Amino acid sequence: MESNLVGHVFQYAGIIIEATLVLYLVWSRQWKAQGGVGLYLASLLAAQMTRAYVLHQFGQVDYSYYYVYWSTDLPLVISAFLIVCYFFRRACRNEEKMWRFVRLLLFFIFVLVVGISGLTFSHNYGKLITYFIVEFNQNLYFTCLVLNTLLYLLLLQIESLDEQLGLLVCGVGIQFAGPTATLALLHLTSGEPFAQLLITFVMPLCTFGMLLIWAYALVRVKAIKVARREQPVLAEVPVESNF
Repeated sequence: MESNLVGHVFQYAGIIIEATLVLYLVWSRQWKAQGGVGLYLASLLAAQMTRAYVLHQFGQVDYSYYYVYWSTDLPLVISAFLIVCYFFRRACRNEEKMWRFVRLLLFFIFVLVVGISGLTFSHNYGKLITYFIVEFNQNLYFTCLVLNTLLYLLLLQIESLDEQLGLLVCGVGIQFAGPTATLALLHLTSGEPFAQLLITFVMPLCTFGMLLIWAYALVRVKAIKVARREQPVLAEVPVESNF
């Protein structure tokens, strides 16, 4: 009972922060400049409000909440993958050759995840929510976590000056870690009640932590357009004539 209460507190606090950040991006005219950040926050807000409404109307034990939860999680995990793609694009803004390679790799990875998840659904045809969506969400969340970690290492490697991007990447890393671990536990335990209870507690907590980091990054830290570092030019030494 207490764990459910704490989970609901984090859930509703997250809704308030999400709505505040969306309004802030619109009010400060950063919506277009931030690109996918605003859209990801809007998708989070829509999913959280829908779940909160169904939870209030039917309760957590009702199957309506179960189906609504996983149905809203599908577009949410896709938007999570898209925000990682956007962060890669932002990190490679001055490296077009690198971005062309990364873009092709990201597309291949997404198709691979869909294919692997589709194999599970083909062996359990007719159980779309139970098998395909849960399996797909778990696989894509794990993929997002790995890609986000690689992105963070890339930012360190290129010595990015975009401090805001670094904080945004760290924030989604926290959010992806929770769903990945809890969904894996749910899969391994075949949907045991304690695993489902853990999801309702851990996921809002990780999302709440991400939102706090994003709020600081968007409000207090300005985005920096990273200029490509110029290579030092050696001074030309005049060659003495032999004549």
